[in-house]
Amino acid sequence: MEKYKVSIKRSAVKEIEAIPQKKERQRIIRRIGQLANNPRPPGSKKLSGNDKYRIRQGSIRIVYSIQDTELIVVVVKVGHRKDVYRGAL
Repeated sequence: MEKYKVSIKRSAVKEIEAIPQKKERQRIIRRIGQLANNPRPPGSKKLSGNDKYRIRQGSIRIVYSIQDTELIVVVVKVGHRKDVYRGAL
């Protein structure tokens, strides 16, 4: 299996930086990095009505899209589970 390139939208970077706990930010970044090896890890779910997926890291959700033809994973949104699905994805 080939490695995917992981790209994080600028807005998602700001959402990660806004998380107050340094350890939690590091866990999220590590989890995002693991998407390069397996973009559909166990526990990932496809969002209904979208071509996006989500993975959990504690109470934080990481929403991303996968472009299989170009081997790219784009992290779209990172946030607390109660807020991440609100608004446009």
